[in-house]
Amino acid sequence: MERRKSALALAGIGVGIIILFGQWIGFLSVVALILMLIGIYKIRNSKIKKGYTMLAIGAGLLVLDHLFLFVVITLGSLAVFYSRSRKLHKGQSSIFKHNFISNHKWDEVPWSLRSTSIWHVVGDVDADLTLAIPEEREPVVFLQGIFGDIDITLPDNYGVELEMFVLFGQIQFDRDHEAGMLNRMVWKSPNYAQSECKVKFVVSYLAGNVRVRFY
Repeated sequence: MERRKSALALAGIGVGIIILFGQWIGFLSVVALILMLIGIYKIRNSKIKKGYTMLAIGAGLLVLDHLFLFVVITLGSLAVFYSRSRKLHKGQSSIFKHNFISNHKWDEVPWSLRSTSIWHVVGDVDADLTLAIPEEREPVVFLQGIFGDIDITLPDNYGVELEMFVLFGQIQFDRDHEAGMLNRMVWKSPNYAQSECKVKFVVSYLAGNVRVRFY
């Protein structure tokens, strides 16, 4: 059932992008988007090598078909990323990462939780805070990109603040979800002020599938 929901969400993302950029999208672009969405789906199902191969082929076709539009969107997204990163981290020490395609698996082994900003054209992030080792009192994790598949697992003992925006796709929060266009969600846990461990997630994608669940 979970895989079926993920597949439907990815299909919705593709349809939304086709609607948004319909006047610029031809047959080659449709094929590219399908390959990229299938690639994300395969990565989600642990077929890493095949997934990234399809992502790379799809992204390459999309760039070739719409180079100018792609450059404009990418540069605009990067500019917003660096501007928001400076405001969110407020000059504090933080990690900055930007890649065309990236895969962050923070759900398999213990990992260091610190202020981080990540940007990618296509990205997959799995963050399980039950395995996190906090290095700061109130870290801020900023995730932004063009296409994203984000999965966040939260324990009860954390004070959590969420700011999430997906232009096309869905945001699933525990058992509730919003799908379609202009999806936005802001939430703060009731125990935020009293919690010793705090974290803020800021998530922003042009097209994405974002899931937040509680452990």
